[in-house]
Amino acid sequence: MKTFPIGGIHPSDNKQWSRDKAIEVLDLPDLVTIPLAQHIGAPAAAKVAKGDKVLTGQLIGESSGFMSANIHSPISGTVTAVDMAVNGQGLRQMMVTIKREGDEWVDTIDRSETLRRECTLSSKEIIAKIKEAGVVGMGGATFPTHVKLSIPDGCKADILIINGVECEPYLTSDYRTMLERGEQMLVGVEILMKAVGVDRAVVGVENNKPDAIAHLRELVAKGGYKGVEIMPLKVRYPQGGEKQLIAAVTGRQVPPPPALPIHVGAVVCNASTTVAVYEAVQKNKPLIERVVTITGKQIKDTHNFLTRMGTPVETLIERAGGLPEGDVKVLNGGPMMGRAMVNLASPVTKGCSGLTVISGDEATRGEASACIKCAKCVAACPMGLEPYLISKISRKKLWDAAEQHNVTDCIECGCCSFSCPANIPLLDYIRLGKQTVMGIIRARAAKK
Repeated sequence: MKTFPIGGIHPSDNKQWSRDKAIEVLDLPDLVTIPLAQHIGAPAAAKVAKGDKVLTGQLIGESSGFMSANIHSPISGTVTAVDMAVNGQGLRQMMVTIKREGDEWVDTIDRSETLRRECTLSSKEIIAKIKEAGVVGMGGATFPTHVKLSIPDGCKADILIINGVECEPYLTSDYRTMLERGEQMLVGVEILMKAVGVDRAVVGVENNKPDAIAHLRELVAKGGYKGVEIMPLKVRYPQGGEKQLIAAVTGRQVPPPPALPIHVGAVVCNASTTVAVYEAVQKNKPLIERVVTITGKQIKDTHNFLTRMGTPVETLIERAGGLPEGDVKVLNGGPMMGRAMVNLASPVTKGCSGLTVISGDEATRGEASACIKCAKCVAACPMGLEPYLISKISRKKLWDAAEQHNVTDCIECGCCSFSCPANIPLLDYIRLGKQTVMGIIRARAAKK
């Protein structure tokens, strides 16, 4: 069974807490705060002001550049503020606050359950509709999808890969989406194939999801989806990483930055993103809601909620029975790549696939000790880096050396920290180094 060639680990998947929980529509929030930056790239520019009335699905933030994405209102009501607000990590960013009044939608959005398969649009028209709908990568990276589908000159795609791996422990939002919205996803696959001009698509799913694999294979056979293959993959973290998934499916290695997957002929889209593409192209529906897993060993009632963007995180936690007693940490995402939240009044965003509540020993770090040069982090790194060295260089703020040792190649998967017997927060230091070095590289490029 296929997998990627180097590194990787096998953490307990802990998906049993929520894997059997069908997608449930969460009640509409009374108040939402919508960040104008829910994607990689430039924040959207506000198109509304305090006092404006808006409809569900109405544009409220316009893409401000090529690498940017539109933002739409997830509810109907009155704009009460366009101002700086605190996000989940405690940082202030520009947000639009809307008080809900009913649930009136833009009339061009098709809200019916009817599956629409035929698509007569051209590649450019498909990409334009995806851009208009503000679709971004929903696996966590939030890369604007229309940018990913805009093939650079001199490049050509020959395979579309749909990421149904969901290797992050605890999370099951993509899994439930594949089970419950498989037909919409497969129509989305056809649309994406047309957009990038390929006749082969592979949906990669780890073999700890046998029911999803069987279900999708049945839909492919029954619906006659030509050129679409459902490929089981060996369970191995971080197989959901774009470069690791490409290597597992095709055997091709994406070169270091600035190289992209398209440079080896591949375009990769997340399973939930593919459903959002279907809705954007076939239903004129912008990305205003998503499935969010709320899970944890001590959570009373885990869920997979279909949640409008801007819903306060604390609302999902309350519906799941509240926080357990004792030491508790709420992660935006899973335990490997998720980030601890300091503000639970902050909103659900396009990249929020799950909220993981960990408590007790899981919520506290072990005391760090000296590195013993065991090289377990090196063996675990799926990018072939030397995490112990890059971490030390970053801690000492030796940014030139960090760049020379390829700190920007790090995919922030957390394999190094997970495997470290000395409990050194390797990823924290590497993230610092990566962000700093990328800033230096951008500044250097701007001077040329």
